[in-house]
Amino acid sequence: MEKLISTDQVLNDHCKNITSIKGIGTLSFAVIAAETNGFALFKNAGSLVSYAGYDIVENQSRNHVGRTKISKKGNSRIRRILHMPALCAVRDDQPQFKNLFERVYQRTGKKMKGYVAVQKKLLVMAYYLWRKDQAYNPAFDNEIKIIAPENSEATHDKIPEGSFH
Repeated sequence: MEKLISTDQVLNDHCKNITSIKGIGTLSFAVIAAETNGFALFKNAGSLVSYAGYDIVENQSRNHVGRTKISKKGNSRIRRILHMPALCAVRDDQPQFKNLFERVYQRTGKKMKGYVAVQKKLLVMAYYLWRKDQAYNPAFDNEIKIIAPENSEATHDKIPEGSFH
């Protein structure tokens, strides 16, 4: 499989970018790329999530509101191949995956729901790495979150005098 991927330069570049995520290996990349046809049919991440069966459905009827769960109506091969990478991502203590897992586990009390959330995030991340042709940067989340200080002008609205009568 690695020989086949290495013969196509574009596919090889995408493979290096996506397998830079700890936990996703060549086999996982190959299955995701093959099952999604190189993400060619998807205009956004939401349609990919729905295609893979990670979309959320709610069991409700008039006054009854039931539990939410994933639909599982999508491609089961993608869900199956992302199970182990999700476990590895949480186990290897990668902050964004570990924090997501812990947040979902604390809220629901079910570890599998946390792992499914990590699987979904891995799939969406693979999609964006493919689209943007970039390698995974684990510090990306930390670089983006720049919050204005509490007393700065960015946190207060100024209404000009005389604008309201």
